Amino acid sequence: MGKYIDLDQNSFDETVKEGLVVVDFWAPWCGPCRQLAPVIEQLAEDFEGKATICKVNVDENGDLATKYGIRSIPTIIYFKDGQLVETKVGGSSKEDLTYQINSHLD
Repeated sequence: MGKYIDLDQNSFDETVKEGLVVVDFWAPWCGPCRQLAPVIEQLAEDFEGKATICKVNVDENGDLATKYGIRSIPTIIYFKDGQLVETKVGGSSKEDLTYQINSHLD
């Protein structure tokens, strides 16, 4: 059973350097972030072994939020082999996120 990975300043670079990594920048007080949380959990299961699904709490990791220009949450950033390939701001449906993830898989 797949599970998303909570990232912080110490684990971020090592985690995103290989393969397709989807990072949800969120905060516990953010309503749309809370609505997206079950979708992120489901995607982690659906894409286990194909893509790494992660979350970054912007309140606890302000340096990462600043580094990636996070001004609104939720923001989802797609990394492929360490390179930022796409940024999506705002809530999304599971179908939209599934499509986006599949579009970045080889």
